Amino acid sequence: MDIALNFINLSNEQDDAQIVIFQKNVATGFDEIAVAWQVIKNCGIGENHPFTFPMEMSVKASDSDGNYSPELLAENGQIYDYARGGSGNGLTSAGAGPSMNEVHVRNALGQGAINANIMKAGKVLAMKTSVAPGQKAVFQFKPTIWIGAVSQIVQGAVMNSAVISDVNTELSLLGVKSADIVMRGGGPGASSTPLTFTLTNVQMA
Repeated sequence: MDIALNFINLSNEQDDAQIVIFQKNVATGFDEIAVAWQVIKNCGIGENHPFTFPMEMSVKASDSDGNYSPELLAENGQIYDYARGGSGNGLTSAGAGPSMNEVHVRNALGQGAINANIMKAGKVLAMKTSVAPGQKAVFQFKPTIWIGAVSQIVQGAVMNSAVISDVNTELSLLGVKSADIVMRGGGPGASSTPLTFTLTNVQMA
């Protein structure tokens, strides 16, 4: 079931901040890159921005020859192989994996690295680059999103560690059907307070 979310700007922030929303791949180390899944721009004070967070995710891959696979529906506990076929390279489901909480994308080519992407709503949620032959990318996500105000971020782009360290609000979506995400705080001068993000009007599934 998709989750209906509605970002509401009730802050005092005068700067035109961009709001970034992303998930972290918890299957890997703390140095793992994170991708700006959703970026909300130009949402002024008093305005709102509805969006959908799908529960379904998909997987796609690309190879060193510049070929991109179609998206395949990705399920936890499954392995997907990027391998050489009769007509060329392609991504296929390869059955059950070692963990019910993870999605594995394996480079089954004889040579050439691949990039593996997890997608939500047609946008890149997470990526692993330069996966060598015989190696695999592992993805696992908690039912949470991270949200914060940043500057000069592009949707779908990899965020550097400095940007990620500035985003410290994690919101649980476990069992949520719909909710508002309200931003408060900010403002000019000495009276400025840190921006906060809270879930309100939560409807459980």
